[in-house]
Amino acid sequence: MKKKILSLDELAARAQEIQRGAKRLVLTNGCFDLLHVGHVRYLTQARELGDYLAVALNGDESVCALKGKGRPINTAAERAEVLAALACVDFVTVFPSVRATEVIATVRPSIYVKGGDYSVESLNPEELAALREVGARIEILPLVPGKSTSGMVERMRNL
Repeated sequence: MKKKILSLDELAARAQEIQRGAKRLVLTNGCFDLLHVGHVRYLTQARELGDYLAVALNGDESVCALKGKGRPINTAAERAEVLAALACVDFVTVFPSVRATEVIATVRPSIYVKGGDYSVESLNPEELAALREVGARIEILPLVPGKSTSGMVERMRNL
């Protein structure tokens, strides 16, 4: 099986190979703490937009900063392994910061995808500037109603 979990430098090298072959790399990022059907549908739709899908995964400290105390539930290594097991995911890289600005600037994707809880206007200004700098097309995919990690965590707490 090909190696799917890559360092940022390894992913950047793969991205250059893909672009030299006139193929499109789709990039998305997030926490993906407890994988659920909403994630699977989102990632499948993202992959359909291009030839390869790379997932930039927030590291443990950045997930805690974004989601609060008690998160992540699963470690970055475990989350990366689960994502890499999905057929629609070609590459996974873990990054330490809250924002994906460095990943975007380094990987230079053809297409960048976020979920419907975002709009182009609500993207982080630094990430948006990096996307414009590299010329990435931005796609916002619809959320799966009622499916979220935070909702799952809340339901578990109420059991």
